[in-house]
Amino acid sequence: MKIIGMTDQQEAYIGSNSRKFRINEFLIIEDMDQGDILGEVVEVHTYNRYIPMANDGEIIDNNLIKNLSMLGFNLEDGTIYLGKIRLLEEANYPIETGSNCRIPKFKEVKKYFISTDLNKGLNIGVIRNTDDIYENIDEEFVDLSLTLENKQLIKQKEVPYILNLYDMHEYPHVGIFGGSGSGKSFGLRVVLEELMNKNIPTLVLDPHYEMDFSEKLKSDYGRDYTNLFSKFTIGENIGIDFKKISSRDLKNLLQTSSRLSEAMENVVDNLHKPQDSLLTFEQRLERLKKGQELGSSLNIKKEIEATDNIEEKKYLNKVLETYEKLNDKSPPSSVAGVSWRFDRLKKLGIFEHNSINAEEALKSNKLVVIQGSIKIIQVFSTFLINSVYEKRRNYKDAIINNSEEDYFPPFFIITDEAHNFAPQSKDGTSESPSKYILREIAQEGRKYGVFLILATQRPSLLDSTITAQLNTKFIFRTTRANDIQTIKEETDLSIEQTKRLPYLKTGDVFLSESAIGRTMYVRIRAAHTTTPHKENPFIELENRLKTDNNDIMEIIENYLPISSNDFFDLIKEIQEDTGMVYTIDQLRNILDNLVLREQLVVKKTFLGDKYEKFK
Repeated sequence: MKIIGMTDQQEAYIGSNSRKFRINEFLIIEDMDQGDILGEVVEVHTYNRYIPMANDGEIIDNNLIKNLSMLGFNLEDGTIYLGKIRLLEEANYPIETGSNCRIPKFKEVKKYFISTDLNKGLNIGVIRNTDDIYENIDEEFVDLSLTLENKQLIKQKEVPYILNLYDMHEYPHVGIFGGSGSGKSFGLRVVLEELMNKNIPTLVLDPHYEMDFSEKLKSDYGRDYTNLFSKFTIGENIGIDFKKISSRDLKNLLQTSSRLSEAMENVVDNLHKPQDSLLTFEQRLERLKKGQELGSSLNIKKEIEATDNIEEKKYLNKVLETYEKLNDKSPPSSVAGVSWRFDRLKKLGIFEHNSINAEEALKSNKLVVIQGSIKIIQVFSTFLINSVYEKRRNYKDAIINNSEEDYFPPFFIITDEAHNFAPQSKDGTSESPSKYILREIAQEGRKYGVFLILATQRPSLLDSTITAQLNTKFIFRTTRANDIQTIKEETDLSIEQTKRLPYLKTGDVFLSESAIGRTMYVRIRAAHTTTPHKENPFIELENRLKTDNNDIMEIIENYLPISSNDFFDLIKEIQEDTGMVYTIDQLRNILDNLVLREQLVVKKTFLGDKYEKFK
């Protein structure tokens, strides 16, 4: 293997008579003046003089062919293997043409691949095409995981990729981008498993109900995560204790339907009192609305005088009191807007529980999964993230101010479908209340030990301010031009790598980590656990049809043989015996379907069709 053609300080071409080059493999150039230099192969080609093709300015031209001959390559032997190699660090001078190349030893390149200790990093997967280097790797990095190839679990045979967790305080936040079926969700699952392995408190927003870690992929692979995570469903076992929310919290929650006007915010500030229960706030709001419907204090007093009902008089007196206290500061249209938003919040059921158990689980260094629809998670996460972030911030600020505050640990916030929680604004539309707290954490969370991991199929729809703060990016297969353009702008992917994005295999990823300053081509390890949605829906449908047909056959079998002339009497008999009701058309369809499935056979007779058991 030799350097051929014109070179510079960053890249060169490499040729070989016998060895095929692989994309993203690493080689050492033995430069005659500068010593050993590590490079990565970024393009590969073959050339055969007997099968020439127009190359439109690609690697091969007449000058390069002449150069190959001068360097000792025998073009008469047939195929020449060629590649472009890019240096990991810029050289002082252009690479010397004719320099030999070789496969590196692990100890020579360890610093480029392993940036942290195993106990300070996350075992994400393996670096593609490093099997030659893996042959002499240190023992501690051997057999750390399995990879999934063609539905088969494969023993590790490449250098592991260890994501530097402890450097996140300098290079915070992670973005995970990839289209449907690219392996993005499984990559996210692996990251979550690694955080649980390190006992890092983590809050996961799960709109797809798939972040359950109870079921193992293989009984002898990986640890049991059952006691390392807690799962909550909004409205069932987690919610918001209304007494604990502030006026600011309430305004954030009300804004989940649509933005509050300044007048509406003033209404909330006037209506909401510290320690209000859901009932007291709701009654105060309803009394103000009632008073404004009646129109004036005089009209309310007339209503009081007109009724003889003692309870009604008490109620109207409270309406009068509330109206006289709040009406001047609360325009009726704004009160109506707050009331409508409040009714929508109540219907979501988020005020029927509290979030104490989730916060305690975070303090116990667990992974906390919050499940619900995207809309309800938007509502609830606005409150919960604000709450836990404020507790962590207050604790850190108290240390600086030499005051006392209850301990709250550093933690991660992780969500799939992140563009729904922090959308890119377009002319003031597509806003989400959770966006503002996520943007604040993206910009300031690092100093408080709060970090984001945001996964999305559509990076172009994610808020650009947040995207710019994601220092580590997992880039899976992506096909949309807009998303590829966003990735180009926000990462250090080369032109060659971005061209490959639409063709990456499921589970392969370009991993761009600011801590190491370059992008690596990685295969995500096989997750230790499996999603509850693993069953193929078509197999599910097939199995259900088999079950239904078998159940029906068990019923029909008792009445065989069946003549089409006896359908009416048979329907009555089946109803009396089983309680099941069919029409004649439904019964005929059932029997014909059983014939198609070769459970029954139909014979044509002069008295009509006759159905018998298939033999």
